[in-house]
Amino acid sequence: MSAPEADPKRPAGTRPSVFLERQSYRRRRLADAARLLPFVGAALILIPVLWPNADSEGNGVPLSSAILYIFACWAVLILVSFLFGFAARGISSPDDPRSESD
Repeated sequence: MSAPEADPKRPAGTRPSVFLERQSYRRRRLADAARLLPFVGAALILIPVLWPNADSEGNGVPLSSAILYIFACWAVLILVSFLFGFAARGISSPDDPRSESD
């Protein structure tokens, strides 16, 4: 094998720039967000633990509000994961045989 030809415009000792394809970059960021989703969900669901308990004087947050909050977080997490699934399906990988035409 012969040595690669040096580019006269590039100074010696510099590395070529790393270029990521737009689809590859988006696919990786989407996968990163999907991996982070359970931790965000756990943090959101644990927030009612920090709320003060309702006492006889009416101070604090009632249990019914905490249950509604947890249900709303659960529904939002399902919706977000559903959207991640559609987005992941829309961004096909280069190894995917369905993405090849002909």
